[in-house]
Amino acid sequence: MPKLSDSMEEATILHWLKAPGEPFAKGEPLVEVETDKATIVYEAEADGVLASVLVAEGGTAQLGEPIATVAADDSAPASAPVDAPAKSGGHGEIDFRTAIRDALDEALAADDRVVVFGEDVAVAGGVFAATPGLHEKYGSTRVFDTPISELALAGAAFGSAVTGLRPVVEIMFGDFLGLVMDSVVNQMSKYWFLTQGEVSVPVVIRSVVGGGGRFGAIHSQMPVAWFTGVPGIKIVAPSTPRDAKALLRASIEDDNPVLFFEHKRLYTLQGEVDGASVPLGRSAVVRPGTDVTIVSAMRGVHESLAAADTLASSGIDAEVVDLRTIRPLDSATILASLEKTNRLVVVEEGPLTGGWAGEVLALATEQGLGDLDDAWRIATPDTPIPYSPPLEDAHLPGAARIAAEISRRLEAR
Repeated sequence: MPKLSDSMEEATILHWLKAPGEPFAKGEPLVEVETDKATIVYEAEADGVLASVLVAEGGTAQLGEPIATVAADDSAPASAPVDAPAKSGGHGEIDFRTAIRDALDEALAADDRVVVFGEDVAVAGGVFAATPGLHEKYGSTRVFDTPISELALAGAAFGSAVTGLRPVVEIMFGDFLGLVMDSVVNQMSKYWFLTQGEVSVPVVIRSVVGGGGRFGAIHSQMPVAWFTGVPGIKIVAPSTPRDAKALLRASIEDDNPVLFFEHKRLYTLQGEVDGASVPLGRSAVVRPGTDVTIVSAMRGVHESLAAADTLASSGIDAEVVDLRTIRPLDSATILASLEKTNRLVVVEEGPLTGGWAGEVLALATEQGLGDLDDAWRIATPDTPIPYSPPLEDAHLPGAARIAAEISRRLEAR
């Protein structure tokens, strides 16, 4: 049984998501477990095959106790979608959650005004194990747990920010950001304007988002579109450990309220982190190409990279743009790519109606119409996210669907 939080001593197996004999890829959900804090999906740390189950569903295992055996899978693909980050040289590989923790650690060390608080972020080290050791290192006045009240968290963040602190608050699941709407939309985003630029609101709200983890309809949503129309806030959505660390540091240093989204299916992703800074509002071309531009964010970047590899085998050269920041959009990079490829597809994990993908298409048609031969969106259906694993997989815009739609669209022209 892996350690999923600092306070965990045992966990109950709720559901095995793979059967004995089934292969799995690194980052793919293996088992759903219930700890003392929450229900968590444990993801594979490497490619392999589930050889046997040692603890059946409903059984309890102590920390460190074997719950299954795995074997190497010689047939596993060399590069699963989640394993295709844009690499950078430097200080070695760490996983996404460690990059988050390191960014918080550095920010706390650099500025005494930085405080971190939220549900189970201190003693437990975070339900997704993204904040272990910070409470012990910096003490309970700078890293502390709060009651289960998102509204109270947001109010405390706003109040502490306008009185001199730089709070980093964790709303455990992005699905519950609806509970902080008044504080974010009517207070944080407008206070600088209302005070005629005299008082800034340097708040960072971290939140876990996204599907594919078998968390069901109320813990798997992508709430980005809820906030894209709100002036005064920034929306950050990293896809790699390098960007997660750099963008979180940039968000904490920003004097504006920032929503920082962490896709739950990226926490185990390994990548090189070099300590370089990445400014907010700057996207990145993570794969050059000439035939079509694919724009995405977070987990969608890796699905798009895998789709681009598939398309390359049939002679279609796709360029992939990682937005990294969804508000504000980096229009220059998107338009420069469109000028080169003349085709644009936007991949968004979120409902087709009202999503940020529509904003990217609007940008392309308003400012790049002369370069545009074709443009469309690939998103999720306008339905709640299914809990059934096969239905959830079909619901999300995966690499196979992206490649098939692009291939079909280009062949039709």
